[in-house]
Amino acid sequence: MKKNIVLIGMMGCGKTTVGGLLAKQLGFPFVDTDQYIEEGLGRSIPYIFAKEGEGFFRDQERGAAEKLARDAGQVIACGGGLPTRSDSIAALKDSGTVVFLRRDPGEIYDNVSMGGRPLGQQGRKDFLERYAKRKPIYLEWADLVVDVQPTPGETVQRIMEVLK
Repeated sequence: MKKNIVLIGMMGCGKTTVGGLLAKQLGFPFVDTDQYIEEGLGRSIPYIFAKEGEGFFRDQERGAAEKLARDAGQVIACGGGLPTRSDSIAALKDSGTVVFLRRDPGEIYDNVSMGGRPLGQQGRKDFLERYAKRKPIYLEWADLVVDVQPTPGETVQRIMEVLK
């Protein structure tokens, strides 16, 4: 059975872009948990946060993680906060290899649009503090840590090297 490859890391680190390319290279389907939730509910993440709250969204993430973990041979990009709840990340970890895409949080904040990212709206200081809280959690759940490379293609190559 081919295991899943589960990408975790801070919002804006490149999980969706790298995950799509990695899936193509491996011949696996690609799933982004945020897109999966949006499609399932027919509502955007910013709308869900604004109208139903972060708690409701985190519950949806847990359900999505449990469903996705039942299948194998996928590349799954997790929302940045998904690993902060062990009940969400545990099933995915059991289903495959968890890769933490590590990228400097200041670089992310300075270079990635925070529009449409509810937890990216509170400013740079808040973003850096959130990363500082999440980094030990990402490291705890990760089987592998890959530093984001200058291009998504180079990051995919690096992941392929460490998976071997």
